[in-house]
Amino acid sequence: MIRRTQTIYVTLDPFLSPRGTVLHHFDQFLAGLGEAEFPCIWMTGLTRAQLDEPRRRLGHNDPFIGESGSGVYLPEDYFHLKSGNTIRLGRFTCIPIAKPQPAAAEALSELAADLSVSAVSLRSLSPRELSQNTGLPASEAEQIRMRDFDELFFFAGASESDIAKFASEAKVRGLTLQNPGPFWSLSCGADLAKCIRELGGLYDRALRAHALRVGVALSPLADKALAIRSHGQLDSIAASCDRTLLLKGRQRSPETESASEVVDDDAKAPNTAEGPPSAREHRGQTSFHLHSPDVWENVLAAILSRR
Repeated sequence: MIRRTQTIYVTLDPFLSPRGTVLHHFDQFLAGLGEAEFPCIWMTGLTRAQLDEPRRRLGHNDPFIGESGSGVYLPEDYFHLKSGNTIRLGRFTCIPIAKPQPAAAEALSELAADLSVSAVSLRSLSPRELSQNTGLPASEAEQIRMRDFDELFFFAGASESDIAKFASEAKVRGLTLQNPGPFWSLSCGADLAKCIRELGGLYDRALRAHALRVGVALSPLADKALAIRSHGQLDSIAASCDRTLLLKGRQRSPETESASEVVDDDAKAPNTAEGPPSAREHRGQTSFHLHSPDVWENVLAAILSRR
């Protein structure tokens, strides 16, 4: 039963290893959200097959956005009100944002052939090749290519100019090309922001009021505004959520002589209360240090302060 007016949208992949191990004590955050009865929506590039075991182990019973913004997966009977455009995928009612397979597989094949670029889909690999390329046991590797919407692939012998031409032509053809991890993703219409808006609308209808949307994501850069402008996923989250909370990892200092030395961006600042109070308040409310021992307590406190 949905009882609260905040919904939390979390980028899952930085907190889950390819073998399903929880990273950065992410389970503590999930436990806190469960206690507060806030729905937690996972946003991931993984498939529903890959998420089956982590969802059971972590007790995740809320919707998730899968395959890099390709669709919204709703557990059975989660909402009494349904979106007008839904399809049934296994145990889930899905709101498709991208076109279902084989649309992406066909689009990848046509695009690669037209540009004479070698793009090798994971679907085309033998079980042994798939395991070698993913570094996973055969059974787990097979789950990666059990995809409902997008097509994962890698370039073989392509130059940077070839890849740039490929990306440009994909955009012209209305395809969504992403590079979320070790493999590229091509889909016919994936859109993370649209996924959030579609699901947010269902929560609003169920609650008969606006359910605040809070995005929680790992930032690749220390500067929040620059990170959002330069990173497509963060831009989509910021555009479709009411608040965006960013977790900052350790940043490499450009002044550091040794390439192996890593520093925390805020650790370089003096430990004083100088600066405009509004700036200090803004930092405290929206940015957090991923490696801080009390990071999840602070993130939860920021969320709970807006009940």
